[in-house]
Amino acid sequence: MEARAARQARTKKWAIIGTSAGVLVVVGAIFGAVALIGGGDAKTEAATATATPPPSSAPPSAGPQPKPYDAATGTCDFVADSSGAPAKNVGLPPAKADTSAKTMTLATNQGNIVVSLATDKAPCTVSSFAFLAAKKYFDGSKCHRMGPASFPMLQCGDPLAKGDGKNPTDGQGGPGYRFADENLNGAKYTRGVVAMANSGPNTNGSQFFIIFGDLQLPPNYTPFGTVTKGLKILDDVSKKGVLPGGMGDGSGAPKDPVEIKHVTISGKS
Repeated sequence: MEARAARQARTKKWAIIGTSAGVLVVVGAIFGAVALIGGGDAKTEAATATATPPPSSAPPSAGPQPKPYDAATGTCDFVADSSGAPAKNVGLPPAKADTSAKTMTLATNQGNIVVSLATDKAPCTVSSFAFLAAKKYFDGSKCHRMGPASFPMLQCGDPLAKGDGKNPTDGQGGPGYRFADENLNGAKYTRGVVAMANSGPNTNGSQFFIIFGDLQLPPNYTPFGTVTKGLKILDDVSKKGVLPGGMGDGSGAPKDPVEIKHVTISGKS
């Protein structure tokens, strides 16, 4: 009960309103409402579904804010995270963006999930993943949160998460640095899209979510790739449900665990 209360209290920190046709998603308030909505992580009438908070990560840092990608120099701004959130610190990525990456393969205990990377639209996000993958940062990490049928996504990338429904710090871990949002103009969160979880503008770390349905979220979460192989894994895992001890919104650690064994970034598409 204490772990669940801690997770619920942590969720209440975020006043993120998700909007899009049909469901009002408010972090920090779990209720049904109307929606003709628009976004992430309404006009009013009653809705029956319980609202599900968008994917979020650790509290926002009070330190320097990262600058956006500089196309003229091809550089990114990675800044230290001073929020005090749990971290697996492996250093800062190089400022020069790695534009060679085309494909990311998540080797999991359930099989491979292959992602076509949007390197041209999210160069800093992809560079960060390439850096962390090379450091074996994601190896052995557990995907800690799966949404219900009304919020079909799997959230991963917290290197310290236990994914057992009991650990109060699941969803807070990161790499010890932050970087700016990218590729938000016209962002859509449809089946197969892979996007960054965050705790507000320009607070990207290492947590991400994979969508296996369609989500109605505002364009607040950096989309950086699309799954080309392995979505059936998420479909199958979701059918088995989630463990108790979630945030009281229907989401929680998947009963059938998803563990990332290794991440490979390739220059081949």
